[in-house]
Amino acid sequence: MKRSSGILLAVSSLPSPYGIGTLGKAAYEFADFLHAAGQHYWQMLPLGPTSYGDSPYQSFSTFAGNPYFIDLDILIDDGLLKKSEVAKCQWGTEPRYVDYGKIYESRFQVLALAKQRGWRRDAEQVAAFREENGRWLEDYALYMACKRHFGMKSWTEWPDTALRLRKSPEVLEQYHTKLQEDVELFIYIQFLFFRQWTALREYLHQQDIQVIGDLPIYVPMDSADVWAEPEFFQLDDQCIPTAVSGVPPDYFSEDGQLWGTPLYRWDVMQEDGFGWWIRRIDGAGKLYDVIRIDHFRGFESYWSIPADAKTAREGHWEPGPGMPLVQALRDVAADIRAATGREVTVLAEDLGESTEALRQFVKDSGFPGMRVMQFAFDGDPGNIHLPYNYDRNCAAYTGTHDNNTLLGFIWEADPTTRRRILRYCGFTGTDWNCPEAYRAVIRTLLASTAGLAVLPIQDILGFGADTRMNVPGRAEGNWCFRITRDQLAGIDRAYYRELNQLYGR
Repeated sequence: MKRSSGILLAVSSLPSPYGIGTLGKAAYEFADFLHAAGQHYWQMLPLGPTSYGDSPYQSFSTFAGNPYFIDLDILIDDGLLKKSEVAKCQWGTEPRYVDYGKIYESRFQVLALAKQRGWRRDAEQVAAFREENGRWLEDYALYMACKRHFGMKSWTEWPDTALRLRKSPEVLEQYHTKLQEDVELFIYIQFLFFRQWTALREYLHQQDIQVIGDLPIYVPMDSADVWAEPEFFQLDDQCIPTAVSGVPPDYFSEDGQLWGTPLYRWDVMQEDGFGWWIRRIDGAGKLYDVIRIDHFRGFESYWSIPADAKTAREGHWEPGPGMPLVQALRDVAADIRAATGREVTVLAEDLGESTEALRQFVKDSGFPGMRVMQFAFDGDPGNIHLPYNYDRNCAAYTGTHDNNTLLGFIWEADPTTRRRILRYCGFTGTDWNCPEAYRAVIRTLLASTAGLAVLPIQDILGFGADTRMNVPGRAEGNWCFRITRDQLAGIDRAYYRELNQLYGR
């Protein structure tokens, strides 16, 4: 990777008067901030529509955009909404916190008004959008319309078996006709999202900013992806999972993590030439410049858990698709480059338990791996997360969205570990609770040999553990963190620009 740096900030965390970050004014202001601070990458969390629990890693579609991120001020300027219609909605009162309940109640009401005004006006553009994205868009829109019709229940609980199991095109067509208004609404919402996204990414590119986006390795059971193409997943003849995903006990959890998403039928996917994955990467390439594949190790071997298991401890390892899938990913990236002239890079999230086979697999793939400084200071000089053990073809982080903030990590570390961290980073003072001690850790990461260095916005701001984005295993309170305009304005852009110049980033 070209030597550079970036900042990790979820779109949802941007400031906005409407309860959650959007693709509007604040996103453009953040692009300006990145440029002024000498950054070249904006890393985001997944952009898909979220389901129960509001996790961006549990989306109703791997291809669709999140309706919450559509900027309402842009719609007002475009004549699709009135200020009075937006002002009377409740969006939450805390600018540092996302109130997902309030947003769920209000967002679709105003988007339905925008659709009423824009569906005919934008008919030609919408038709072109449907044609370009028809492979996933029509199934997604029908799936969401049916979910609404059945009280937002998972498709596995829909009472019409013929619809649930997609037994006949006639049944699908009947529901499409019956629920036409909602089908059109969800198509128009995606049209609005991608129109705003395309404009924002063009602006980012003008500012020499590339986008790193997250692609979860698995998709949820309750998604248009599984409903539309169940043959690619480990399901029985009633579309009930026979085995589900997760990871064994690790740094984050003594019992491992029981994700519960269906596993792939890798043999069927390979027979199909990995067409499902090719379409998925092609779709992600329309959003991102760098595609970070979450839990990349699942391509080498994956943890298979019986569907009725209580914890992830009951799982076992199975071989993944390996290099044939990696080659398919390389090929689709090359096709994107040939068709558009844009480079699309794959970043392998290879954290967690590491084995020699996994390390060799990542090396053979040629994709950059990841390193996290918070994992480095266990006293083992061979720890791959220690900066002196980095190779150039990797992306290094102080922490990820699943980690504590850097300040929280240092604060909560035992005295021995804290001394080890600060001594390694060149801080020799006696007062560890000072800005210079904290900045020493950031300078160490930026000075490392890693091709890409990424800092979460909380670490740039020096925020504590109460601003964590996610605590793995915690059921509530995740994904809510937001910043304010004043907080962003208070960051010393010149300081970070000078650091990037000093360390060749």
